[in-house]
Amino acid sequence: MKITNSVTIKVFCKPEENQETIKQSLLKLLPFSLEQEKLQLTHTKATGFNDREISIFEITLSKDNHISQFIKHLKSLLSADTKQLILRQLETRLDEEFNFFIRLDKDRLINDNLCYITDSGSCFHIKINIAAFPKKREAAIKVIRSIFEEQTI
Repeated sequence: MKITNSVTIKVFCKPEENQETIKQSLLKLLPFSLEQEKLQLTHTKATGFNDREISIFEITLSKDNHISQFIKHLKSLLSADTKQLILRQLETRLDEEFNFFIRLDKDRLINDNLCYITDSGSCFHIKINIAAFPKKREAAIKVIRSIFEEQTI
């Protein structure tokens, strides 16, 4: 049974930050090689506050196999307490289009290789589009629970 339609992982890099370090940290969130799987990490630029150039690294997963591997890997990186926090905040992390959002603290992931949930903007943004049937919020919540509760997907 399909549980998600897509996963997008995005991170913003300020001019004073090391782009290569941030890019490598994003790639560590993936349990496979982009080259081998023929996936592309996009790099775009935007203008931030005070006309500062911000780099944006982004990858979107749309194949069921890639999504399943990513979710299993993400779950393995999250502590039991972090999964419980995600489940407690489930309602506020899910939007009307059934996009489920998680922010991982950028500094902790880069410096300590640890996945911590944050509300700050200095983060790795993960957007999981939930495939729910029937297309109702209750069904989407059930799918999210099945992902993050201590059972396998």
